[in-house]
Order: sequence, then structure tokens, then C-alpha cells
Amino acid sequence: MRCTDNPLGPLPDFITDGTEDVVRFVTPVGDTMWLVRGYALGRAVLTDKRFSRASAALPEAPKFNDAEPAADSMMSMDGSRHARLRRIVSGAFSTGRIAAMGSLVEQLTDQHLDEVAAHGPGADLVAHLAAPLPLAVLCSLLGVPPEDSARFRGWIEVLFDITDGSPQDKARRRTALAHYMKDLVDRKRREPQDDLLTTLIDAHDRGALTTNELLTMGLTLLMAGYETTVGQLGLSVLSLLTDRDVYEELVARPDRIAPAVEELLRLNPATPLTFPRVALQPVRLGNVTVQAGEAVMVAPLHGNRDAKVFAEPETLRLTGQDTAHLTFGHGVHRCLGAPLARLQVRIVLERLLRRFPTLRLAAVDTPVVWKEGLATRGLSQLLVDW
Repeated sequence: MRCTDNPLGPLPDFITDGTEDVVRFVTPVGDTMWLVRGYALGRAVLTDKRFSRASAALPEAPKFNDAEPAADSMMSMDGSRHARLRRIVSGAFSTGRIAAMGSLVEQLTDQHLDEVAAHGPGADLVAHLAAPLPLAVLCSLLGVPPEDSARFRGWIEVLFDITDGSPQDKARRRTALAHYMKDLVDRKRREPQDDLLTTLIDAHDRGALTTNELLTMGLTLLMAGYETTVGQLGLSVLSLLTDRDVYEELVARPDRIAPAVEELLRLNPATPLTFPRVALQPVRLGNVTVQAGEAVMVAPLHGNRDAKVFAEPETLRLTGQDTAHLTFGHGVHRCLGAPLARLQVRIVLERLLRRFPTLRLAAVDTPVVWKEGLATRGLSQLLVDW
């Protein structure tokens, strides 16, 4: 881990090199893929049925890292199989259900800001706020006992790391996490509650989910919603702390925080790349032809800054943009948890700016430390003064 003066943090060469909309690159494990960086072509790939997520999960498909996609995961399915699983959980992420979680997120945010204040200047916003908050929210949504959250955090962070840890260690942690989820499902079946895991158990008992699908769904929702939100919270606060004019305007005009959230998501996404997709037949993308069996990834980090689409693409515009960003994807695989992530970022910024209107980066040699080796972007340290 290291600090960097680059506002986007440490990025691999294949993301930063070149200017073309579609480029070929070598993945961290040595396979070759296509990277789509233009906004229009990226949206096209994410809705084109000729690009398959299920095929990308096959053993013979090109791989981005050493993670093994679960065949029973909703994110590794196409067509009707994917639609069936998505319908089962979509109600938990409806606008009304997420809005109802607002008071919980506010309460948890205030508790963590109390910890920041108690620590005093020099507090680490990652340790005291950005990391524990999303895990507490997800545990509440799924029905994971709060006392188990620390174990979850350790397991999940290792599984998201694409460099540290041996394959054997990661396999052991995956197994431990799967065993825990199975035990938790058994407990929930005996003592059902008003949470998402109980909803999934009911779907299983009606025959709508297999046992493997039930367990994988619980793990997928927890893992997909944790590291990305931790990263997005830290990146969003950092963006504001390095742009004092915007920070001070939002302190004075909190009604502009909602459009600012969308701009922060656009400019500094925690997810620089989408999951791979494999072409089922030759597909022309711009000036190149992707052959059947070749894999493609879309880069929201580039697409969100496409000057052909966004006005002042490098500037955080408090009036917002006319075009939707790609941070949560597009099409049928668009992130189900987008409303929950937005809610957390908005509430954190509203309460952070109100409580700490003079917040600034700590006056130390290394206030910011970036995570490296993760499939998502984020910070491992964000020290602040006020």
C-alpha cells in the first residue's frame, strides 16, 4: 500500500495507457481481453446478448484474476436464469424498501461520527466510518447478527484482494464463509425474522431457489455490497477534501448534495471495471472485431469521463449531468444495490459536512493511503483534521 498524488490513485498500466475506445490488454493472470473505454460502446456491450456472463464463468474462459466465479451466482447467469434470481431479491432493493432504511443509516452514521469526534483530529475516516458502516447496513439487511460482522469483514477483504494471499488461503476462507452462511440459514429457518435472508429461505422452501443458489445469493449480496461501498465512501469524501470550493459550497448549500453524489459516483467510481463477458459470436466494436470466445470488460472509469458525452467531463458539476454514468453498470445486470449505495453516500456526506464543516486532510506526511491489489478501488486510510 502506498500514497499517491494521482487523484485517481494507483491504477494498472492497461487502464491508463492509450486513448482508443477499445484496446487489447493482458490481465493480471496473463490472459488477453478487450477493454472498452468509450461510453457509447460500453453501454452497447452491457446490453448486447451476444456478450455472455455465463460463458465468462466457464473454466476455459479468459480470466481477469484468480477468483473463481460461482456458477450459481446471479452475476454469472444470462437470460431467464438470471431474471428468475433477480426477481426474488429485487423487492428488497425497491425504492420504498431502501427509503425505509434511511433512519437506520442515519443512526449508524451518527454513531460512527461520534467515534470520529471522540478520537479527535487525526481520526481515520476509513477505520471509523467508511469501513464499518456498509457492513453494519448489509448485516441488518440480510439478518446477520452484529456480533458476527468482524469475522465477515476479514473474510470478505481477503477474497476481494487479487494479489495478497495464496489460492489455498483464499479457498479456505471461501469455505469458512460458506459454512457460516449455511449455519446462519439453518438458524434463520428455526427463527425467521423480517430480513432478506429469511425471504431467500422462503423462496427456497417454495422451490424457487436451490440450496446452492440460496447460499450463493446470500454470499453474493453481502460481498458485492460491502467492498464497493467502503471504497465509494472513502473516494467520495477524498474528492471533496481535495476540492475546497466544492466542499464549502456543499456546506453552505446542502440541497446540492444529491446531485453532487451522482457526480462523485461518475468521477471517482469504486468499480473501475465491470465483470468480464465472453463473445458468443464475432462482434464489431468500433474499429475492432471481438471474436467468439474472446472476453470483454467495460471501464466505467473511462466511460464516465468521455468528453463526447459529458459536459466538462473532468469537473464535478453541482448542477449534475444530462447523461447517466456507468458506475453501477447498465442493462439487465445493472447493480441491484445502487439505491442502497446512493443512500449511504448521501447520508454520510449530509451528516459529515454538517457536523464537520471545516474538515480537511490531516497535516501529516501520509494522510491518504490507497488500497492496491483489489478488484475495486478504495482507501485503507484517510486521516482528517477539523
